[in-house]
Amino acid sequence: MFKGSNVAIVTPFTDDASAVDYDMLKELIEWQVASGTDGIVPAGCTGEAATLSHEEQMEVIRFTVETVAGRSKVIAGTGSNNTAEALKLTKFAKEVGADGALVITPYYNKPTPEGQFQHYRILAEEAGIPIMVYNVPGRTGTKILPETIARMFNEVENVVSIKEACGSVDQVSAIRQLCDIEILSGDDMLTLPMMSVGAAGIVSVVANLVPELSKALCDAAESGDYPKARELHYKMLPIARAMFIETNPIVIKAALKVAGRGNGVVRMPLTPMTKSGLETLIGILKQNGVEIKN
Repeated sequence: MFKGSNVAIVTPFTDDASAVDYDMLKELIEWQVASGTDGIVPAGCTGEAATLSHEEQMEVIRFTVETVAGRSKVIAGTGSNNTAEALKLTKFAKEVGADGALVITPYYNKPTPEGQFQHYRILAEEAGIPIMVYNVPGRTGTKILPETIARMFNEVENVVSIKEACGSVDQVSAIRQLCDIEILSGDDMLTLPMMSVGAAGIVSVVANLVPELSKALCDAAESGDYPKARELHYKMLPIARAMFIETNPIVIKAALKVAGRGNGVVRMPLTPMTKSGLETLIGILKQNGVEIKN
């Protein structure tokens, strides 16, 4: 259902960060669709969902669905550490026509495996939309075990996919040994290694900047053309690594700005990229074929 290159799209803000810049969001979406991106993922971690109000988050999801208009998949970020809150957002994504919901593991309160299972079961059964579990212990403080993932897939109809951001190819292998859930990499640096052991693609940060490269890499790996996939992997690798010079999405927004796509504004408590970090970023982008416009 969800495969290939899926962009965890940034949420552009006005210059004072007080509102979402929907004109720029439309430009970014249209560019992604024209570049062949398989899925648009609004209001995720890269989309700064943590600093969006619920009203803004729902409007970003609705706007994305309407703008994409069926030309790519839309997997809406609807996660929360509050099950009732996540359910409300996930039901909304279903109502406005999203193809699926990306749901992060409940953070801060660190539920047990049983709590994780019940959280996703409630969302999948009551919202009635395909769920992509988002396993990112670096953000949440807790990891979903392969056995819990397999239980979700085997016992809950609408749990169909997982974004694996544990940074571990072994985690993907362990999941694949236990069940046939669709696995997407959550780390651009690991797209090819994870696809080589059974992942179906990526939910990507770097695709915000180089969507055609991310798409080409996924297509080559899916078709079994690993010499080409390796070539594209190493072409993309320095850019992907650069996206984490500072906290995501500070860097990808700065990269988009220097490439002429947005103002780079992030919301507090995130702050603009440091001068030294920006100089390093621009040097890496220039060395790797990204045109600098600003």
